[in-house]
This record gives sequence, C-alpha cells and structure tokens, in this order.
Amino acid sequence: MCGIAGIFNISGSPTSLSTIKAMTTKIAHRGPDGEGFYVEENIALGHRRLAILDTSDKGSQPMESKNGEWVVVFNGCIYNYLELKSQLKSKGHTFISTTDTEIISEGLAAYGVSFFEKFDGMFAIAAWHKPTKTLYLSRDRFGVKPLYYWINGKTILFASEIKAFMAHPDFKVELNMDALNEYFTFQNLFDFQTLFKGVIMLPPANTVKVDSSNVKTLKHNSWWNYDFSATDESMTFEDAKNETERLLKNAVAKQMVADVPVGSYLSGGMDSGSLTAIASQHVKRMTTFTAGFDMSSVTGVEANYDERRDAELMANYFKTEHYEQVINAGDLAWSLPRVVWHLEDLRVGMSYPNYYISRLASKFVKVCLQGTGGDELYGGYPWRYYRVFQSLDQKSFFDNYYGFWQRLVSDEDKQNLFTNSVYSQVNINQPRDVFERVFTFNKKLKYDTPEQHINNSLYFEIKTFLPGLLLVGDKLAMANGLEERFPFLDNELVNFAQKIPVKHKLGNLQQMKKIDENINSKRNKYQEFDDGKNVLRKAMLDFIPESIINRKKQGFSAPDESWYRGENADYVKELLLNKKTTSAEFINPKFIEKIVNEHINHRVNHRLLIWSFMNFEWWCRLFLNNENLVG
Repeated sequence: MCGIAGIFNISGSPTSLSTIKAMTTKIAHRGPDGEGFYVEENIALGHRRLAILDTSDKGSQPMESKNGEWVVVFNGCIYNYLELKSQLKSKGHTFISTTDTEIISEGLAAYGVSFFEKFDGMFAIAAWHKPTKTLYLSRDRFGVKPLYYWINGKTILFASEIKAFMAHPDFKVELNMDALNEYFTFQNLFDFQTLFKGVIMLPPANTVKVDSSNVKTLKHNSWWNYDFSATDESMTFEDAKNETERLLKNAVAKQMVADVPVGSYLSGGMDSGSLTAIASQHVKRMTTFTAGFDMSSVTGVEANYDERRDAELMANYFKTEHYEQVINAGDLAWSLPRVVWHLEDLRVGMSYPNYYISRLASKFVKVCLQGTGGDELYGGYPWRYYRVFQSLDQKSFFDNYYGFWQRLVSDEDKQNLFTNSVYSQVNINQPRDVFERVFTFNKKLKYDTPEQHINNSLYFEIKTFLPGLLLVGDKLAMANGLEERFPFLDNELVNFAQKIPVKHKLGNLQQMKKIDENINSKRNKYQEFDDGKNVLRKAMLDFIPESIINRKKQGFSAPDESWYRGENADYVKELLLNKKTTSAEFINPKFIEKIVNEHINHRVNHRLLIWSFMNFEWWCRLFLNNENLVG
C-alpha cells in the first residue's frame, strides 16, 4: 500500500526531479516508510512506501525488471502473487525479494500489459516501457485503489491523489461545473470526472497507453466488467450457501498475507463479524476496532446507531483484543476540514467516523479487514431494489430508479440550488444522461422480469455506490497510513456471487411479487423488508451468533440528524450561513438557509444535504482559496 505519482511530457522535454519529489511529498501520508524516484528524459515516477510485504529495502520502488525494459510504481496488494511467482519462475525469471511488486515488473517482462488481467488484488500501477518510451496506467477490476490523471496538451500528470498535481507548476485548480451538478444530484459521481476541472479518475479494470501521440485524451481500455445477467437458475440454495462459505474463507486467508500486523474493523453487523470470525482462525489474538457515538442527546431512529454493545459481544465471542473510540458531536468540527482535504473527490455520505476509526486502528496495525462489498454482491439493500422490481420496461425502470437516486437535490430544484451564473453553465439533463449510461454501457442487461430488474439494480449499485465507498475507505485510511482490505472483493467470490439467483439472495421475493401496486402505503412496505443477503446469512451461521445474523441492516453513520439540530447547530450555521461562506459563489445562499432552517426546526430531515453543503464549503476553502489546515 503506497502512493504513486508521475509526469510524462508529451513533447519530449525533460522532467524535473524536484517537481516529482514535491508531488510525492503532497501524498507522503500514504507512504511514511520511504520514498523513491525514477527520472529519465521526459518521464518521472515517484513513490511513497507503506511497507507491508518484504519490509526490507529489497521491496523499494520504483522497481525495474531484470531485463531492464520495465520500471514500475505500484499501490496495492496482489493476493495471488505467490501463484504468479511460481509461473514466472517456470519461465526462467529470478527474484531477489518477497514483495508482490517484483511479480509485476517480471510479469510485464514476460507477458506485457495483459499481465494486469491475471491479478487477484487491489492495485493502481504505472509502468514505463523503456524501449518504446511508453507509459501504461492500470487499475484493479473493482476500483479499490484510486488513480487520477490530468492532461493539458503537453504534459500528463498522474497520481493516487489529486493534491499531488498541485505541486506541478502547470496545474491550476478550477471547479468542474458538470461534476458539481452531478454531485448535488447523487451525492456521488457516477462518471469518471471530478470536481477538479480536467482531472479524470481512471475507471476500474482499465489500462491506458500513454505515448507522444496522446495530446488531448486517453483511450480507456476496459478488460473486465461485472455480469449479473448470467445467473445459474439451477443452483440450489444449499450449493449457493456452501460455496459462499468456502470462497469467503479462502478470500480471508488470502488477504491475511502480510509481514506486518493485520486487524479487523468490527461493527455490530454480519459482514465485519464474518470476516473477524474467519480471520480469528488464522490469528491467535485478532485485534479489532469499533467506533461508537455519544448518544446522550440523540432520540428517534438514531438512538440505535451506536453499535458498540453488539461489537463488544462479538469481540468477547471471538476472543479478540478489542479497541473502541467514542465519537461525540464536537468531533465533527475538528475532523471535517481534514476529511475533505484527504477525500478531495467528494463522494457518498457522512464519512468522518471512517476517519476516526482508521486513525484508531493505525495505532496498532498496518492492515485492517473491511466488510465492504457484501451488500452489493448479495443484495443487502432490498428496500432499494423493491422500488423498481415491478417496472414494466427499461424506461419505467430508469424513471423509478433515477427518482430514487436523486439523493440530494432534484433536477426540478436545481434553479433554486445554484446561483444564476452556475445554473447558466450546467446542463440540467446531464445527471440523468450519466445515470442511464451506467446501464446502457452494458448491452447484456434486460428489463423484462422482476429478477432482471433486481440484478440490474445490483449492477448499478456495484458500479456506482460501491466505488464511492471504496474511495472514501482508501482516502481516509491512507490519511492515517493504514491499508484496508476487502475479502468480499475477491475474484473467485465475486464471480460466483454474480451467478447466484435472486431468489437465494432475497428472502421475501415471492411475497413482494404479490404486493398490490395500488396500495397507498406501498412505500412503507418497502421499508419493512430487510431480507437481503439471505444466502450469506445462512452461510455464516456456523461462525457468528444467530442474533447478529438476523440483526437489522445498520450503516456506519453518526447521529447527525440530531446533532445538526442540537450540539452542532451553531457550527452548521457558522459554516454555511456566514457572509464569508466561500461556496456562496456557486450555491444560492437563500437555498442553503432554507435547508438549514427546515432541518433545525424539525420540518424536514436534510442531514445528507447539509453534510454535502459543509463538505463543498470546505472544498472551496481548501482547494480554491488555498486555506491551510489549522491545529
């Protein structure tokens, strides 16, 4: 796990060692264990190291292949590196380290860039081919590790984080209005643009070739995609359960590989509990971490948000060495600018608890298992799928689901959201177009049956919502020099989970089919169902307590609805309703005031939108105004 950065001058002009050093310094938090550089003519590669496999100097980067043709910088972990190493040895390759990076450099020498497709793991790679003076950038199939690039016609910059570009003299921060429109629609970006004008995130499972012919754009070459359309309807529930158990156990075993301590997050839920249960069989005294919340001023549904009690029960059950952090309302103000600085690329919901728990874990381990991915593969959000599973055709499916995924501001309300200047620059239809392209890009999708609609929903969420979660996880863990790993995102497990029929994932599918669409309370009925991940729950019965197996789905979120009305109300108003509010250049101050007042006065729960307003305010201060973090 590391941070990488690079410069490629298309014109052939020489690169600067001082500039690539400055770029990697911007992301030094990603690799506190060392740094390395390769500078030759018009190419410069930089690396910051977090030593996980082979912590000796033999694992340092940039790393050259034995034949001298390839130079590699790499961020991530290749879990099948021993298998690949054996294959390469049979072809005559020799190795001097036990790091997975050396597998990449030698594999490129043996197979070329198609070697990336053999990896089971998470990675962002830059590989320089000396004989052809060609740079290749590649990213793992699920998008666990981030990789951004920027082109101005004469130079291409790339890095694990956008802030590295700010150290290059040609890069200037400008706001991307289309991305702003998309973010305030979905609280996410479904396209691969960012809030930084001209900065693109390389899509998952893509490799791009960069040479002197790349002047304006890079051609994305996709080599893998999810496929929920080929389910095996003959698969029995028992077979699905047994194979899920086998593959998850294998995935955890593979992802425990490290030359440093490995721990696990442990919430009160099934996913992290499953990983901890299996991992505990490999480590005598597993270290686990939970973040909870001060609930003294919290009421309503949010009173159940603190998962510490269930986590403590599981920690005792698995005999782990368990650590907790209690987050209170006052922790928001200190952490928010730091969270935004590290995120840069604003995505999904309230993420500052992720920052605190990764900071806690980093004091004890360098690697932490994370349960992300189980919901997206096994249908963990049934109340979302049931909204569209009775759609009549593609159009009605799009209409229903697009309405649901406008999480923040509807298209109809954008004229009130944006200032006149911004509104005149954005295409109001752009978010809907981006939304539909997620589906239409995949020609295998069909829209005829409830099962197809649900599988289409699974495909959509794993292509959009999951990457947002992974980006937040990577950025905020690496802010604290911690590597997160995701056993549910194992190649074999993902391939199998996609084949499992919907009827095995959702326990109440047949009951939902009988709901009368004319019932007025239909929306409430959707909320009643928490029957997702049915086969995964049964697969884990031998590992974790049944009370945890059957526990209602609970996201990792602070009780901000209550805190924004109570202890944090003054902070919200100070940040957003101030004459010095920077984002007022783009967001209508009267609209912000309306939203804040409606929330504080208990008329509407606007916690998601208020969070996004605060994030964007700090984004403007930190990146547009160059304000410094204080304290």
